[in-house]
Amino acid sequence: MRNLLLERKIKKELKEFKEFKKSYNFKQKEVTEKKDGSLFCDDICIREGEDGEWVGETETFVNVGYKFHGPLPKVLSNLFHYEFVFRGFKLSSAEGIFQGFKLKDKKAQRLIFKYFGLDSNNIKASSDYNWREEQTVYFQGKPIKRDSKEFEDFIDEMYISLLQNPLYRNCLKKVGNKYILHALGEPDKTKTVFTRYEFEYELNALKDFVLSKEK
Repeated sequence: MRNLLLERKIKKELKEFKEFKKSYNFKQKEVTEKKDGSLFCDDICIREGEDGEWVGETETFVNVGYKFHGPLPKVLSNLFHYEFVFRGFKLSSAEGIFQGFKLKDKKAQRLIFKYFGLDSNNIKASSDYNWREEQTVYFQGKPIKRDSKEFEDFIDEMYISLLQNPLYRNCLKKVGNKYILHALGEPDKTKTVFTRYEFEYELNALKDFVLSKEK
């Protein structure tokens, strides 16, 4: 049965979030790489060498990664297990949407919606469709161009739906004034359904939106 109260709440908060983003001043933190593969952010080494261990949190940022040390880097990952309802479908993680994008088959996509953790990432192997060739993803049979406003609006709605999970909302609040970083993210949007920039922009905007409502 449709939860009309929840749908109205999502619609209202989505409208507020879009208005918030119109005046949101986002500046992405720079990540620099040394010759040996070490990565730095805010003059802090976040990975020593190409195979070094990632730093998950500092005084100025939270570096999101499902396998990183510390609670916040893990729970802010799209892979983390958060149950929420999006457009009438029950999901177990945000990653369920991003991996579901890569399947044309509606039934198979609905199954992926139930996945979380590394399983949700690896299950993409079940798809014969290569979204990169057409730069088009699918949601329940409907094609969506990867580089389009429709895609951006879809992502906003998905995250606002996820925000209705009080655990996710509280985790964003706990970040406080720190920057949400995703240093291992892919920068090229033709190769991924969610780039490092898109992730950082969306989550920082979402975090600051939540904090603004507390004032």
